[in-house]
Amino acid sequence: MDEATFSQAVDDLVARDADLARLVDEYGRPRLWTRPAGFAALVLLILEQQVSLASAAAAYGRVVDRLGGMAPDLLLATSPEELRADGVSRQKDRYLRVLSEAVLSGSLDLDVLARQPDDEVRRALVALPGIGPWTADVYLLACLGRPDLWPVGDRALQVATAEALGLDDVPDSAALVGLGERWQPLRSSAARLLWHGYLSRRGRADTTIDPLHSTIVAITRDSS
Repeated sequence: MDEATFSQAVDDLVARDADLARLVDEYGRPRLWTRPAGFAALVLLILEQQVSLASAAAAYGRVVDRLGGMAPDLLLATSPEELRADGVSRQKDRYLRVLSEAVLSGSLDLDVLARQPDDEVRRALVALPGIGPWTADVYLLACLGRPDLWPVGDRALQVATAEALGLDDVPDSAALVGLGERWQPLRSSAARLLWHGYLSRRGRADTTIDPLHSTIVAITRDSS
């Protein structure tokens, strides 16, 4: 997915769905936020599990500042105590080390992964401890640009969908599967619109990774 295909997808979704059209009217069209595929993006996604985007970004930033970058050999060379001081939990420390070892050994080839079908990418990623369906789906959506991903385990997406559709209750993962069917085969773009509304209502910004410096930067919205 690129800016042109995303813009067309938003046009199509807004034309056929009044709830998404209201989001765009109120909060504008989001920019196509992406994260460069690769090791750094997976590290950030692991850090984002079960915590706020802000706290994950802070921990990620502290690690990068101390290491001078984000690479598997750098992570493996740091001590658990140092990562703990950066805000990385003991459990996520283990996940990051397993990921680093897999990338260095070649058992997880992220370049090859980028060319594989969605199901194969998901299967390879969830084989690693600490990477579940949510992490795999968001990597497919945000890093590999796949057009029809619907990360039903994402709490923000669950809440955003409830808010956008005026639901009395926040749907769980199983319910979100059915709710998302209305936006196939453009569910990745629908998710982006819903996340954008969720963040805008809370005065927060989408984030991505600066590939040159491995730092996190905020993405402003397109108000057009």
